[in-house]
Amino acid sequence: MANVVVIGAGMGGLACAARLAAKGHDVNVIEQSHTWGGKLGIGSHGGHVFDTGPSLVTLPAVYRDLFLKTGRPLEESVNLVDLDIAFRYQFADGTVLKMPGVGVGACAQAIGDAFGGKSAEQWKSFMHRASQMWSATRVPFLESPLNGLSSLLSLSYRLKDLKSIAPGRTLRSLANHYFDDPRLVTLVDRYATYTGSDPRKAPAALATVPYIEQVFGAYHIAGGVRELGRALFERCESLGVRFTFDSSVTSINGGATVTSVSTSRGDVPAHIVVANADASLVYNSLLTNPISMDLTSRARKQLAGNTPSLSGFVGLIALRGHTSDLEHHNVWFPAHYDAEFDSIFGKTKMPVSDPTVYVCNPRDSQMAPEGSESWFVLVNAPRHDPDHGVDWSNNSLRDDYFAHVIGILKTRGFDIDERITWSSTLTPSDLESRTGAPGGSIYGSSSNGMRSAFLRPSNVTAIKNLYLVGGSSHPGGGLPLVAMSANIVAQLIGRA
Repeated sequence: MANVVVIGAGMGGLACAARLAAKGHDVNVIEQSHTWGGKLGIGSHGGHVFDTGPSLVTLPAVYRDLFLKTGRPLEESVNLVDLDIAFRYQFADGTVLKMPGVGVGACAQAIGDAFGGKSAEQWKSFMHRASQMWSATRVPFLESPLNGLSSLLSLSYRLKDLKSIAPGRTLRSLANHYFDDPRLVTLVDRYATYTGSDPRKAPAALATVPYIEQVFGAYHIAGGVRELGRALFERCESLGVRFTFDSSVTSINGGATVTSVSTSRGDVPAHIVVANADASLVYNSLLTNPISMDLTSRARKQLAGNTPSLSGFVGLIALRGHTSDLEHHNVWFPAHYDAEFDSIFGKTKMPVSDPTVYVCNPRDSQMAPEGSESWFVLVNAPRHDPDHGVDWSNNSLRDDYFAHVIGILKTRGFDIDERITWSSTLTPSDLESRTGAPGGSIYGSSSNGMRSAFLRPSNVTAIKNLYLVGGSSHPGGGLPLVAMSANIVAQLIGRA
């Protein structure tokens, strides 16, 4: 039985801890904050409950497998609710598209009804291409350890697979190839933001994101998505995983092989360390031994060349009454989507003046008192960077930008100002301090370019018995991918 230390109680760390404990390892999770969940946060006020991180569950089979392999079925721990309508999209010209919760055919029909022309058939063709991408990438990229460019080159003998994922093509380019209607290009652009990326630079393979939503369904968890974290934390406890909260890891020790971690409460011996922390933090701050630093110099150089993901500006809003013509998930697009990505990823970083606005308005009695609503509002934002970009710790900027977002909603037909009974905000600065993600970069590195998309930090490091798990490492961010990351690491470590 190996003594395993997991740094961080985010979803990747929890999932890995559960799998390793089920394999017979002695697992100790060390978390800097007072609670579990990482970016899967929660806010509450006067009976209103808000998910402050992920608010959508896709590819639930990943968590079904996790819970089955570690004890009992997922559905015995949470109430998974399928959504009849996955998203309500409103475009700059006023067109509204209500995308069904599951089914490529049903989604294509909804698109045809909203946009007319050849849009339905074009969407089906696009999804067919996405299905080929999913088949080609699922096992070698998402369910297997990353081996740098060799993972991509391994497909070279399968020319059909290599052609289908179009490694040199961007998501925007692929969308322009399939669609005549610019509104469909805008719709596809949004899926790049699922990985914190710019669709003009992100790989075409991200077309698998809408494919996954439409084939495997879009889900809510009764009481909020954080309930998934609660269930996983309880599963860990039932397997004997130990937790130490309010304890910061200051270094990973041992030179070429890990021997222990130093924390704010003292040293903790370890045969194996699994870091569910941002890869840049691990490589640039936690590995201080000269031997460790020399062995990982290549990884640090690679990280330095990657573009950090976007962050987010969040508003939590309690409202009187009910809003007509809204769904659980809602998106309002701007007239000029490119300006948003220019603001976030351009040379001069600044808050987006005319942003895409996302609102999660759960139809869940556990999340809002009767006769009211609990809105989670998210706007893409440049990360917190006081020295070279935006200083999101500025309270005047926080207040002014929140008022600006409320004003944007009004211009798009949803005036809520007089109905607000309470509100709070989270900026990229807050996200950085809460989660340890540098600058509040929600997804670690973006997928801007093949290097970032296919060369995320590997789960295996150059330090023996040190592994990376979670959104900043392979295969990426988001609830399904961090659980896949945990499965990869658990398989690499093996049984006790």
